[in-house]
Amino acid sequence: MRAAVLGKPIGHSLSPVIHNAGYAAAGLPGWSYTAIECAEAELPGLVAGLGPEWAGLSLTMPLKEAALAVAGEVSPVAAAIGAANTLVRRPPPASAASSAPGAWYAENTDVAGMVEVLTAAGVPAGADVTVLGAGGTARAALAAAARLAAAGVTVLARRPAAINELRPVADALGVALTGADWTDAVRLDADVVIACVPKGVADPLAGAVRWRPGCVFFDALYDPWPTPLAVAAEAAGCPVLSGLDLLLAQAAGQFELFTRRTAPRTAMAAALVAARRA
Repeated sequence: MRAAVLGKPIGHSLSPVIHNAGYAAAGLPGWSYTAIECAEAELPGLVAGLGPEWAGLSLTMPLKEAALAVAGEVSPVAAAIGAANTLVRRPPPASAASSAPGAWYAENTDVAGMVEVLTAAGVPAGADVTVLGAGGTARAALAAAARLAAAGVTVLARRPAAINELRPVADALGVALTGADWTDAVRLDADVVIACVPKGVADPLAGAVRWRPGCVFFDALYDPWPTPLAVAAEAAGCPVLSGLDLLLAQAAGQFELFTRRTAPRTAMAAALVAARRA
């Protein structure tokens, strides 16, 4: 059986390290997981050409929204936020030919992964949340905030139109959304700040941000790590969570969807740590 992570660029991805370590630890020698560079326009053709040996796909930027269009079925959370980071091959109906591949099911394990990471860090229900960015990962952050019963979510983005695109998502999730200009990020006055922007975008904020004491900073990036903003948050005494934490949590969810087995998290975490040290 095969699986892979798709995105562009994709060479930095540590997902193959994590998943292949999981297959080895779970006793699945016939399984393999690779990385495939794929642009948004290429996704439909690539997915359509995959044979029945493909169990699942992990999706990163810029494919999280485009993934919904290639799926035969979409999970409630992926539909609500309009983004998926996972495609799972579902078995074909009994009436289909034995060689027919099943349909693709779109899921979003980023949401459960974020909730897991934030809960482990002690973030309580009812926290105020600020999200930097308004893309696919920000949509997952809104859903995570909803599951944590956040008192409210403030989204800061470089484009006001991007924030407006999130309002229907927030309404579907029952989240009170406030939009703010990117220049307001010099004061991150929230219990939790989740950075969901591409590499380098938030770097100029590092020397300017005034942090709320005790604010938990969660940066969805892991390459490079630490980011300048994470360094600044730690220097200000804020607990810092990294994209590595999210990467492991969401990968464990994908592993279980692909294989229908419990993820060997200890082995997967050890492989991730070793890869980062190499």
